[in-house]
Amino acid sequence: MAKTLVAYFSCSGVTRRVAQQIASVTGGDLFEIAPEVPYTRADLDWTNKQSRSSIEMNDPACRPAIAGTVDDMGSYSTVFVGFPIWWYREPSIIDTFLEAYDFSNATIVPFCTSGGSGTGSIDERFRGVCATAAGFRPARLLNGAGQTEVERWVEGL
Repeated sequence: MAKTLVAYFSCSGVTRRVAQQIASVTGGDLFEIAPEVPYTRADLDWTNKQSRSSIEMNDPACRPAIAGTVDDMGSYSTVFVGFPIWWYREPSIIDTFLEAYDFSNATIVPFCTSGGSGTGSIDERFRGVCATAAGFRPARLLNGAGQTEVERWVEGL
């Protein structure tokens, strides 16, 4: 039987709420992509070029460690991956997640939240990071999405 995973990274709770809505609609399992070392408010200060998030995002090779792992990733046929947009792309910890698993039996469905950015080159970046995935759906920006919008989007996939 096909299973769905909704994996997400969220610092403020916005992306978490959307992930919970998607899991509710799909009946999917939730997995928080939590950093091994949690981010502090100072770490997330994007206006400070020396903040942890700024340093990570300026280093293309950076792969922040994740606190947990997904059991039996191969059992999922659809994997929703959610995150806030940082510096017009996915946070580096999402690349850590995508590179950690074999998605050859899964379709990847990115969803994101943002204070003002669009999805930019996220689709292209995802295809590069997990090129062996069975399939991809276009990234969807779900700022302030209500349950009805999430349901319509998921049903249309």
